[in-house]
Amino acid sequence: MENTVLYPRLLVSRLQEALADTPVVLVAGPRQAGKTTLVRHLASTGMRYLTLDDNLTLLAAREDPVGFIRNIERGVIDEIQRAPQLLLAIKKSVDEDRRPGRFLLTGSANLMTLPLVADSLAGRMETLPLYPFAQCERQHQATFWLDAIFAGRIPVASKPIIGDALVETVLQGGYPEALSRASPRRRQAWHQQYLDALIQRDVQEIASIDKLGQLPLFLRALAEMTGQLCNYSQLGAQMNMDAKTANKYMGIFEQMYLLKRVPVWAGNRLKRVLKSPKLQFVDSGLLASLRGLTGEAFKRDRTLFGSLLETFVYAELLKHTTWAEDHYQILYYRDADQNEVDFIVENRAGAVAAIEVKASATLTAKDLRGLKRFASLAGESLQAGIILYDGTETLPMGEKLWAVPVSSLWGG
Repeated sequence: MENTVLYPRLLVSRLQEALADTPVVLVAGPRQAGKTTLVRHLASTGMRYLTLDDNLTLLAAREDPVGFIRNIERGVIDEIQRAPQLLLAIKKSVDEDRRPGRFLLTGSANLMTLPLVADSLAGRMETLPLYPFAQCERQHQATFWLDAIFAGRIPVASKPIIGDALVETVLQGGYPEALSRASPRRRQAWHQQYLDALIQRDVQEIASIDKLGQLPLFLRALAEMTGQLCNYSQLGAQMNMDAKTANKYMGIFEQMYLLKRVPVWAGNRLKRVLKSPKLQFVDSGLLASLRGLTGEAFKRDRTLFGSLLETFVYAELLKHTTWAEDHYQILYYRDADQNEVDFIVENRAGAVAAIEVKASATLTAKDLRGLKRFASLAGESLQAGIILYDGTETLPMGEKLWAVPVSSLWGG
């Protein structure tokens, strides 16, 4: 059993920088991703710790938010989304005292989507996302994979993880509590209890839902669509709901950091683009449990592994963006001729890296088609086209094109 408490979080340096010059810092991400452990570790001795998961504390925060905050000179407030009215009181407090690092907050819902607080802390608060463990954190590696790609350094894997070992890594995902479970069956049990708790409690705090019983079925339907374009009308019809309701439900799960809609890449020379976003989950272990995928299932049908590996890579790239030196956005490419690339990573300057994911150890010329098409459109802005595959060697595949082991993502 793994002692997940001992894993370093690569967000620490970014968090310390923010606390040094910003009055309010929010660490936001899914429940059970490790936010509480991180902020309690970083909180200075002069900071009071309060959690809104405590019913009495929550009642006090909701009944008298101004009085609640008035008694805190510097503090940590855990799960702030349970009493969003506190943010208005925090705004008043920091307007009177703008010292940096006064409030360190955590939230398991995207607060900026809540109408009450959308503008309350603009210019006063910095939000830093924290997701479940990245593989490089589990390996005690400080890996800056994206920065390396954009600096022209193509990654290698010193100790590649391939085959069944890669499958097991993908199935585990990154939630600390799930990683502490001794068997796949116990991990799946934890994932199910986790989702049940979110739907029964957290959903009701951020949205008005008439039929909560629809949400688990809807989430499972979304799990089957991962990596595909978001077609709300089609999905709604399958679930006996209209497209507006389907979009609302998807937004709830996105607000809770369970999944994301990945936008399309659209450069100035890109034409005939399909504008729909693509759906991706934030944790491959949770997705596997939702779909009932196991190592035995992959032995019977290896083709099932492809979409799960794509989700795993997306989650790893997403985590890397949180501590990278540059700012990166993750997009995808697909044109009307069905040429596509799984992920396009773009930096502030508009430079791009194209990343295709293959679950095979053997690559063919067909696997390069999407990358080559995208390279012709991106031109000089393309830094590299990468095929992440289940192999051991980093090999050139043409101008700016490379085959790179998946495990290079964590320096393995």
